[in-house]
Amino acid sequence: MSIHSYEELAALHAISKILAQPMELRDQLEQILHEMSLRLGMQRGMISLLDHETKEAWLDIAHDVNIDGMEVTYKPGEGITGKVAETGRPMAVANLGQEALFLDRTGARRHLNRAELSFLCVPIIYDASVVGVLSADKVAKQVEDLEKELAMMGSVAELMAKAVHIRALEEENRRLRKIVGQQHAPSMDIIGHSKAIQEVFGLVAQVSDSNTTVLITGETGTGKELIARAIHNNSPRKGGPLVQVNCAAIPDTLIESELFGHEKGSFTGALQTRRGRFEEANGGTIFLDEVGELSAAAQVKLLRVLQEKRFQPLGSSRVVNVNVRIIAATNRNLEQDILADRFRADLFYRLNVFPIYLPPLRERGSDVILLADHFLLKYSREMGKNVKRISTAAIEAFLSHKWPGNVRELENCIERAVLLTRTDTVDCLHLPPSLHAGEKDPERKDRSKLSSVVEAQERTLIIDALTESGGNQTKAAKILGTTKRIIQYKISKMGIDPKKFSRKKKGSEA
Repeated sequence: MSIHSYEELAALHAISKILAQPMELRDQLEQILHEMSLRLGMQRGMISLLDHETKEAWLDIAHDVNIDGMEVTYKPGEGITGKVAETGRPMAVANLGQEALFLDRTGARRHLNRAELSFLCVPIIYDASVVGVLSADKVAKQVEDLEKELAMMGSVAELMAKAVHIRALEEENRRLRKIVGQQHAPSMDIIGHSKAIQEVFGLVAQVSDSNTTVLITGETGTGKELIARAIHNNSPRKGGPLVQVNCAAIPDTLIESELFGHEKGSFTGALQTRRGRFEEANGGTIFLDEVGELSAAAQVKLLRVLQEKRFQPLGSSRVVNVNVRIIAATNRNLEQDILADRFRADLFYRLNVFPIYLPPLRERGSDVILLADHFLLKYSREMGKNVKRISTAAIEAFLSHKWPGNVRELENCIERAVLLTRTDTVDCLHLPPSLHAGEKDPERKDRSKLSSVVEAQERTLIIDALTESGGNQTKAAKILGTTKRIIQYKISKMGIDPKKFSRKKKGSEA
């Protein structure tokens, strides 16, 4: 026995077609609520989104209900919507007139006879988490089986789950954008509100006021330089210089001269006296980027300066005392390098006084959307283009991508997309091939799973009807409540041979 009727399957098919269209998420979800009203008799449909931090549900989209200017929210466990959001379990009310939990915050049923209405409410679950709540009324007389109605609404919620998840992320970003980087982040250059990046902001705020040496670790492209700049700009040394040194770019023969300076004639090519980077940073901060790339000889020289806070420039008898705050960064695992004798343990412990781990972009959840919006605005202005939005399909690609190049890769991706687009929208076709390659399989997997479920149920219904009608397609169409033309199309598409059922019918009569 099939779970859904043919009409319900037709509704699910219509909804899946809406979700496949390239349009704004809000428009997609509004159209789905319209289809539920039109095809399933589910009136006053509403979609509430869940705040992943507070677990509050807020009403986002409604059909046949005017919510303009209203802010309707449900705390965990508050009312039917709040209970469904909290428990992740569906609820149905056969008679709204007798249900005390029903709050009607929108006032949509103020002038209706609630006793004539049933209320259905199901969780919208994505990646094993509740991301929203779908609810609707139905005329009580039309409801034969509440469990069956909930199963149907649950199927709709499954179809829209990914779209609602992305919609919730977008709306949460929009709501939080004003406070991100102000109350929690010590620097406006750093963007993000994920738990992982907020922990980094907390560490930056803790260490900025001191002179403590900081070691920033993390993959390439995660923004280690921005964190170093934030620490300096929020410290008492912000009036002094911030001197950046890329340790990987300095040859071993020049490392001592680069860091500590030299006197004129101290070596071949030393045509004039030069101050080193440590001396330039006096009174401020020196940022030693890619410190793990220093040679063994350079590590010894750096360790000596860290210990003594003074040094002699090459070829000079003068001793330079420096008051410098040291921030180092690396994308290497220095502890493993110590075991492999590639990095000095004593230098590591000098640098690793206050470690800050910068998470990769793939661990920062919805920050990818926030950052993408930021870069879209930045490069639209720089290029003098009016690019305003990123399509839903492109956002899905961003959320699915692993971002091996992290924030730097995302920025380059958006810069390229803004350059390529000829409209006000960045779409999938503007993204680099690396994003397309990884996203094809998950998309196909999601879609094929949905298609196979719907098609399997359609196939079962059609075969049952053909068996009952002895292969007569006109009778089968009547049994299913549809037209012969639709049945013929489905039979052809699914490769069903109606003659087989005709023979079965004759054989059973004989």
